[in-house]
Amino acid sequence: MKTLFKSLFLLFTLFCISTTASAQEKKTVQTATIKTAIACNHCKVCETCGELFDKKLLREKGVQMVELNEEAMTIKVTYNSKKTDLSTIKQAISKLGYDADDIKADPNAYEKLDGCCKV
Repeated sequence: MKTLFKSLFLLFTLFCISTTASAQEKKTVQTATIKTAIACNHCKVCETCGELFDKKLLREKGVQMVELNEEAMTIKVTYNSKKTDLSTIKQAISKLGYDADDIKADPNAYEKLDGCCKV
């Protein structure tokens, strides 16, 4: 009888550990909303800026999706936290010429933006 209880307890413990491990693996995809400064209302379709977000930022390792909200002046980024982190993404946004929360835009990249996209 004691052996049966020990076996059941062991199985229950293994089940709990495997469930916890699989739940932690699912949390590798994260979403962050980053505050920026956008002067125009057409950055998504702008030949210069739209391509920066769609082509360059999406090429960053681990970045899966980018959504620009011109009205709220935010960039929503979905990323794999095993491949990148939020600090790296903010640096990549800065190198595109935009502020990313507390990180200021790279001056050289900012100068390359269209006039309508500068604040």
